Amino acid sequence: MAALPDRLLIRRPDDWHVHLRDGAILRAVAPSTARVFRRAIVMPNLLPPITTAAAAAAYRERILSAVVQSDDFEPLMTAYLTDTIDPGELERGFTDGVFTAAKLYPARATTNAEAGVSDPARIAPVLETMERIGMPLLIHGEVTDPEVDVFDREAVFIERHLQPLLERHQGLKVVFEHITTAEAVAFVEGGAPTLAATITPHHLQINRNAMFLGGLRPDAYCLPVAKRELHRIALRGAATSGNPKFFLGTDSAPHTRSAKESACGCAGIFNAPHALESYAQVFEQEGVLERLEDFASVFGPRFYGLPLNGGTIELVRQPLQVPLMLELGGEGDSLQPLVPFQAGETLSWQIRAPSS
Repeated sequence: MAALPDRLLIRRPDDWHVHLRDGAILRAVAPSTARVFRRAIVMPNLLPPITTAAAAAAYRERILSAVVQSDDFEPLMTAYLTDTIDPGELERGFTDGVFTAAKLYPARATTNAEAGVSDPARIAPVLETMERIGMPLLIHGEVTDPEVDVFDREAVFIERHLQPLLERHQGLKVVFEHITTAEAVAFVEGGAPTLAATITPHHLQINRNAMFLGGLRPDAYCLPVAKRELHRIALRGAATSGNPKFFLGTDSAPHTRSAKESACGCAGIFNAPHALESYAQVFEQEGVLERLEDFASVFGPRFYGLPLNGGTIELVRQPLQVPLMLELGGEGDSLQPLVPFQAGETLSWQIRAPSS
């Protein structure tokens, strides 16, 4: 058996799904993403949501102000789709280079999704515009019907909404975000070249048992929730397969301690500080470390029609102890510590500073 490498040099990666929040949390967490990723698709589910090009441009400036030490970081902005959003506003924002994509949240599906889409069929004119101009649609794929078991909501969404949507809009470029099930893997694999999916590090590392390990574990709670072990295995197979339909999207989603540990705790896992190291561990465990670069740095930009990044980032085989808590508040910020994904665990890879 060949010896495992002690270092891995890959093209600078991108994060095709991240939540940077706003205000003090934005200033605290954005540098973790900018330190590693050259570009990031930034989610628009703020309060109020980002529904206009002007709001997206202003938010982009706040992000750039929060990552002044990473002057090559490029936030890629998204529009938050509602039942009443103006197709003309989307087209203008996309044509002017403000919007990279638009995000469909089913109403009430996750954090700040109250203003989301009640039924994808209701925004047919918006989707027709996006299809015509080549604007990608990003989908949080879960139904919100309370009669559907929470662990089945992704699979039901495929049947009720995603399959019909793709049949109606066959030229629409769609990213099925943060997939969590074997059904989603099979659906994307069998779909047209215009359909792709992102996969998070946490859905590759944990199954639903993590939420109940020795008690209720709010830091393992996210949406879509982690599923049975058979689904985690399917996701690992997809991510490490070398299939260009699957690429990196962390869905890093920070919440304060009080928001996570409350009577109605928020969904979200903050994985940005060590996401790439976590992915590397998975690819090594699956015996295909050489495929990490394509998953992290090549397949995403090719799907979006963007150039590959210049520069590289180096991972070295060295134990990395993930802190139990991260004190991230900046000067003048009153911010509770954030718990990172895999807190207290030891990862087998570390990142050396990226080169430009």
